[in-house]
Amino acid sequence: MNQQELSAIARAMVAKNKGILAADESTSTIGKRFNGIKLDSTEESRRTYRELLFTTPGASEYISGVILYDETIHQKTKDGTPFPTYLTKLGILPGIKVDTGAKPLAGFPGETITEGHDGLRERLADYHKLGARFAKWRAVIDIGTGIPTAYAIEANAAALARYAALCQEAGIVPIVEPEVLMDGAHTIERCEEVTSVVLQRVFSHLFAAKVFLEGIVLKPNMIVPGKKSGQKVTPNQVAEATLRVLKEHVPSAVPGIAFLSGGQSSVAATEHLNLINSAGPLPWVVTFSYGRALQDNALAAWSGHANTFGLGQDALFKRAKLNGLAAVGAYKASMEDAAA
Repeated sequence: MNQQELSAIARAMVAKNKGILAADESTSTIGKRFNGIKLDSTEESRRTYRELLFTTPGASEYISGVILYDETIHQKTKDGTPFPTYLTKLGILPGIKVDTGAKPLAGFPGETITEGHDGLRERLADYHKLGARFAKWRAVIDIGTGIPTAYAIEANAAALARYAALCQEAGIVPIVEPEVLMDGAHTIERCEEVTSVVLQRVFSHLFAAKVFLEGIVLKPNMIVPGKKSGQKVTPNQVAEATLRVLKEHVPSAVPGIAFLSGGQSSVAATEHLNLINSAGPLPWVVTFSYGRALQDNALAAWSGHANTFGLGQDALFKRAKLNGLAAVGAYKASMEDAAA
């Protein structure tokens, strides 16, 4: 695949009014979510839930792509259609999580390095055959006493760049996700400081690795205070700080930025996205790549029961629509109470 094709896929991932559904929870993570609705996590219950998400009527109006997990990309709808094939027919791009998780960084207590490079070239080729057209790799940067260290940031930035280069070699658009966690007691100012350094180092490594920037999508955190900080900030402060960091560190060659929700509430994630997109013309498309902020209401409405399958889909559609509107600065809080 040439650069023109990579660029076309990246632009399609951040198409107007649309964003990306992150449905790539690991088996253990989705098990924890299912515990919240008292549902056993089996291969079939996970398949049923993913089918609920992917077959939601009208989803393709606001969802451009779906990030799948390894189990999910091999699964099928109840009528036997492989999930990637089903999504592609709807005009939704199938994607795949390819990292194997954040593991303790040896010698650096409290810090992690994301693993998964071993065999990645071969796995990407297999995923491409299965229909995946983009991939995701998440680096995790925690803020605490004495961390993050420069070494941890460098190691994770280098790993992201190596992954991105391998993706593009395979004809797959990489989502580059350097997440500065909102756990912890840090202020919004500290989040801005750390995120600035992280993005600067990530793009330095992407340049060094000769990654084609027009063929990536950046998935960063918004600039928010740590959950344990007690600091009260307004949505406008979040939007302003986030825009400052992005304008300073994200090259205009990048076609799109698709935010992670990072533990924000569903409503806060939508409101912040809307304010960022209401700030005037931006050099990149700014949209969403949400997991919990899109799924939480759907999961609760469904609760694992066959007779509430449609209610779960209604809840997903509503959140997707509201975020699609926020992606063009057209969301209003009053829409939260309106019917889907």
